[in-house]
Amino acid sequence: MSGNLLNIGKTGLFAAQVGLSTTGHNIANANVAGYSRQTIVQSTGIAQNYGYGFIGSGTEIDQIKRYSDSFLNGQVRSAQTQVSSLNAFYSQISQVDNLLSDTTSGLSPALQDFFKGVQDMASNPSSAASRQAVLSNGESLVARFQGINDRLSEIRQGVNSEITSKVGVINSYAEQIGQLNDKIAQLTTGSGAEPNDLMDARDQLIADLNKEVKTTVTRGNNNSLTVAIGSGQPLVVGNKAFQLTATTSPTDLSRVQVGLVTGGNVTVLADSALSGGELGGLMEFRSGTLDRTQNSLGRVAITLAETFNAQHRLGIDSAGNPGGNFFTVGAPVVGRNINNAVGSTTDVKAAIVDPAALTQSDYSVSYDGSNYTVTRLSDKKPFPVTPFPQTGPQVIDGVAFTVTGSASAGDSFLVRPTVNGASDFSMVVNERNSIAAAAPISTSVPLSNKGTATISEGNIDAAYLTPGNALTAPVNLTVGGTPAGLSGFPAGQAVTVTNNGTSTTYPAGTASIPFTAGANYNFGGVNLKFAGTPVAGDTFTVAPNSNGTADNRNARLLGNLQTKPILDGGKATYQSAYAELVSFVGNKTREVQVNSQAGDTLLKQVTAAQQDVSGVNLDEEATNLLKYQQAYQAAGKVMQMASTLFDTVLSISR
Repeated sequence: MSGNLLNIGKTGLFAAQVGLSTTGHNIANANVAGYSRQTIVQSTGIAQNYGYGFIGSGTEIDQIKRYSDSFLNGQVRSAQTQVSSLNAFYSQISQVDNLLSDTTSGLSPALQDFFKGVQDMASNPSSAASRQAVLSNGESLVARFQGINDRLSEIRQGVNSEITSKVGVINSYAEQIGQLNDKIAQLTTGSGAEPNDLMDARDQLIADLNKEVKTTVTRGNNNSLTVAIGSGQPLVVGNKAFQLTATTSPTDLSRVQVGLVTGGNVTVLADSALSGGELGGLMEFRSGTLDRTQNSLGRVAITLAETFNAQHRLGIDSAGNPGGNFFTVGAPVVGRNINNAVGSTTDVKAAIVDPAALTQSDYSVSYDGSNYTVTRLSDKKPFPVTPFPQTGPQVIDGVAFTVTGSASAGDSFLVRPTVNGASDFSMVVNERNSIAAAAPISTSVPLSNKGTATISEGNIDAAYLTPGNALTAPVNLTVGGTPAGLSGFPAGQAVTVTNNGTSTTYPAGTASIPFTAGANYNFGGVNLKFAGTPVAGDTFTVAPNSNGTADNRNARLLGNLQTKPILDGGKATYQSAYAELVSFVGNKTREVQVNSQAGDTLLKQVTAAQQDVSGVNLDEEATNLLKYQQAYQAAGKVMQMASTLFDTVLSISR
């Protein structure tokens, strides 16, 4: 009986010793990231039947239990990857927000100064100082466009570098998780014993990986875990770790993308496939905000350059020479997919033909083996290229697409109409006397006229630049007949009369065209209006302008462009289009900031719930320490008593 008592004491002593070791282990690792508290699970030893009843044999240690809840761990991972993504997004977009909204270094002040200079020149076109101010303010505007674009390009390069760095970190985590999967599987036994500390280390690696990119964890055999990232790409399967690689986009060699290495081949993953985590935040920022911002800035620059140039070409400079382009216009960028078939001869060209219709989107041109399709990437809207072969360029959103050659199925191109608009924006005019502030025509009314009719100062439109339309000699329009009619229009030009929105075109050579006060008369790009009542024999003269120095008519029209709705199909001015961009970035920045704060709160809540299960409570462990200490001492007392009883039995036999 004393032997049984000794064994009982020994099992109690061992259990208390394991309890003390486990409690001490908890206390020692209380501040270790990812550590899950452990406790011993005991059961009663098998009792023996002595006929008069069952006598116990002490206690047994069934397992060292690790307190880890997979559901709570999943909630923490979900909240953490969202917060990491938002924080990465915010750190990038806040730079863009500060750049665009700055009241001194933003674009709006430079636009205002430039057009103020144009309007000042219109007030005093013969002033050398006012003309020089236009050039100086124009150079400042160019510098502002290019400066903002350069900063956006620096941010883009920073994103490229961070993506490359994140890929290296993710690969390192994947390798370590695969190795731990292997060790844990080998050490997992059928008895239920588990390598708790290795499992904690693996969970912590997954948590760290989850900060870089969203992870999905699936449990396998022998406590092995399968880890997928993003939208389901496998990263760790058992002890095998797949590798990611940073690679250049096949259609844009300046853009770093992420590829999945499988069997020696690299599959480039779409930005949207890598959601969550800092990598996902970077991808979302680049595709959702940075691309749009740079495209939007370029769109404003291109539209400003195109429309200002168009009006400037309708004027003459101080020497009477026709105005040329004032700014350079950035051309669309076309990227051919480097993976296109070797024998493919397809070529895609893009040209801007209507700046007012430009969007902030990029476009893909793809061939499916039967048809070419242009897809607007912002909303995935397809535009079939019809007919093909083309009889002429197909205009989509103000861009003329020309597709030639023969392709293989799967061939594609990336067209970025406005991305270089700001970087390529520059001044063409660099001499103040070359500014076309004057109109190329002048009108006059002889004092000998007897009626009260007057003629407007006149202006021209783009048709005036068509060869043969520009005036080389005065045109005398004479009133005759009842009702009054006008004759003397150039013989080779039709005349269009527009009155109250109704237009009537008179063929070239029409002898007399009705006189209508208030109507607009257009011939060869010249626009005129008459007022008052003429008398037969009255004449009006339209002649080439010989005074390009003091004339401000084209300067006024150039200044009016500031407030003219042009972009978005005639709904937005230059500044309102830029303001829309600033508003978009500002609202997105605030949205990300608010979501990040809400995400932090949620993360704290789910982490607290997880730690209620897995975390080490030092007060609780101190209590356990005392409990197991007392149990150890009591078990020792039992063994001491068993020894004393055994000695008593021996002394009786002497």
